[in-house]
Amino acid sequence: MDSIIQRISQGKFWPFHGGIHPPEQKKITNEKPIRQLPLPKQLILPLQQHIGRQGDLLVKVGDKVLKGQALTQSSNPMAVPVHAPTSGTITAIKKSAIAHPSGMSELCLFIDVDGEDTWRKREICQDVSQLSHQQIIAKIANAGIAGMGGAGFPTHIKVNTKPDINFLIINAAECEPYITADDLLMREHSATIVDGINILDQLLNPAFILIGIEDNKPQAIKALQQATKSLEKINVCVLPTKYPSGGEKQLIKLLTGKEVTSGTLPISSGIVVQNIATCFAISDAVINDTPLLRRVITLTGQALAKPQNVWALLGTPVSYLLAQAGFTRQENTPVANPPVTNPPVIMGGPMMGFSILNEQVPVVKTSNCILAPSKTEMPSAFDNNANEVECIRCGQCADVCPSQLLPQELQWSAKAKDHQQLAKLNLFDCIDCGACAYVCPSQIPLVQYYRIAKAEIRQQQQLDLKAEKAKERFEARKLRLERDKIAREEKHKKAAAARKASMNKKTPEAGAAKSAVAAALARVKAKKAAGKQDSTSTATNNEETKSSSELPIANDEALDDKSQVKAAIARAKAKRLAKSTAVREKAVTNDEETKSSDELLVADEEESKQSNSADDKKAKIAAAIAKAKEKAKAKKAQATELAALSSEQNSEQNSENSSATSAKADDKKARIAAAVAKAKAKAKAKKEQQSNPQPSNEEIK
Repeated sequence: MDSIIQRISQGKFWPFHGGIHPPEQKKITNEKPIRQLPLPKQLILPLQQHIGRQGDLLVKVGDKVLKGQALTQSSNPMAVPVHAPTSGTITAIKKSAIAHPSGMSELCLFIDVDGEDTWRKREICQDVSQLSHQQIIAKIANAGIAGMGGAGFPTHIKVNTKPDINFLIINAAECEPYITADDLLMREHSATIVDGINILDQLLNPAFILIGIEDNKPQAIKALQQATKSLEKINVCVLPTKYPSGGEKQLIKLLTGKEVTSGTLPISSGIVVQNIATCFAISDAVINDTPLLRRVITLTGQALAKPQNVWALLGTPVSYLLAQAGFTRQENTPVANPPVTNPPVIMGGPMMGFSILNEQVPVVKTSNCILAPSKTEMPSAFDNNANEVECIRCGQCADVCPSQLLPQELQWSAKAKDHQQLAKLNLFDCIDCGACAYVCPSQIPLVQYYRIAKAEIRQQQQLDLKAEKAKERFEARKLRLERDKIAREEKHKKAAAARKASMNKKTPEAGAAKSAVAAALARVKAKKAAGKQDSTSTATNNEETKSSSELPIANDEALDDKSQVKAAIARAKAKRLAKSTAVREKAVTNDEETKSSDELLVADEEESKQSNSADDKKAKIAAAIAKAKEKAKAKKAQATELAALSSEQNSEQNSENSSATSAKADDKKARIAAAVAKAKAKAKAKKEQQSNPQPSNEEIK
């Protein structure tokens, strides 16, 4: 450690690989003080302005808000809240274009400014040393502070780390051309910045505090040296100007000589890096209870009539800032604010910035520059990569890469969407500095290829993570259901064993339990027997129904199924005919029994033979009548059962078939009865004729 400090005190630093020296172009704005702008009419606040997750909304459309009031709350460690930069009314909560290379839209809050700039109640801290570690962390988190120098990592996570921090490095390099926001902030607010550094010292307790600043900022260097002259722990390290010395890994290499290996964070080496603007925001939040509401932004470029640094409220539209800086258009571009700007407007510097497609995008916590170049100043911004040609494999991009990557191979893999190869080539070690594209003789926008590839990989990783979580939930559900099943089975076994044990005891309760079990078993057996009987009768009825339904098909002469009344009348007539036939049979029988034996003896032998023949015929007829009656009675009973079954099953077809069968049976019985009666009448007439023969002529004489 002492050797590092001695080397730094001698002005000796460890060089990093690559790097370039582009034109600085800082004099355009570094000679003017930071300007305070009037309030805009409307602010557009994206809910997510940092790496991580967006917070949960605390307001709704129509709510009036005060300056400094929290609009979202942190429900996740990687979420920081957003606050109202001034007082006004929430007029909309909807998706709107944000500061992103793709021009994508995200959920935003729209605030109509009332112009009063009314603050919420604040609590000023008189002595920071009296605050506990957790109180300071809570103040930083509640203020919504994220890293203001690049990626925007939540500050409260970065400073809430393990002990034994060797170096706290304050990044004041501001190495990118054109940008002078941090330079002016250090000149005008060095005391506040040092207060923020002291708060970080109280939190982290590092062995050494190093402020890295390039030698092209003499006034800022002097201001910091004056503010820290009484603090022996803080060292102001003046670095040689070289781009990108402000990169986190490059600055660590310059000041400590340590390499941060691929895939690791500086904290693993006992190093924490914070931006100079972040230190200012920490001081304002902890001491003055002021959340992150504004930041210094450089408005620069030859297309601006009044380039300068300004205090811009978060959520201020870029169009408003351009208007304040006197933005002039060229090449017959309309004066009104169109959605797509021409000449181009770049958010950020010329090396790491990106063109915005909509001037209504707002500035956010990580915004530090709005660049509006002229065509003579930056012709590549107007050509839209029209001059790009094939790579000639010169290797200059690899020579200047500060991360020691292979830019040309990265570009080939990015164009082929070979994500596996990109991972092997350590794509995510690229800091998007743009040095490779700056020196490329083929004018290939290498950084744009890398950014697109990174976005695609992150999106795929999110999809994979969601799929993995869904799989975990499914497996957990299966295990839970299996556990529940086993638990139920165990519960039932225990309950059965308890019942069995209780019934085995010789107690009234056990006897009652046994009786209840026996009764339940008897009920089950009775239900089973009833079910079998019902199934048997159902099968029999189905067979009878089937046979009865086949009768109309076999007999083409069946009566009309719908003539139920006629069938009933026919049955009644048949009954009356059968009854009269029975009476006649009885009368005939009585007459035969009372006949005089004398009359029988008078009949000659031939008449006797005829009588015997008639008696035999009568006996046969009587037997036939009895047989027909039994058959008719059986058919009638069968027809009645079929009709009842058809009624119970609500089958109209079976009912009609049964009626037809019954009517046919009754009609047949009537015909048989009529035939029998006719036969009996003939037999009786013949017998009477035989019993009373006509006298012969001789007898008459």
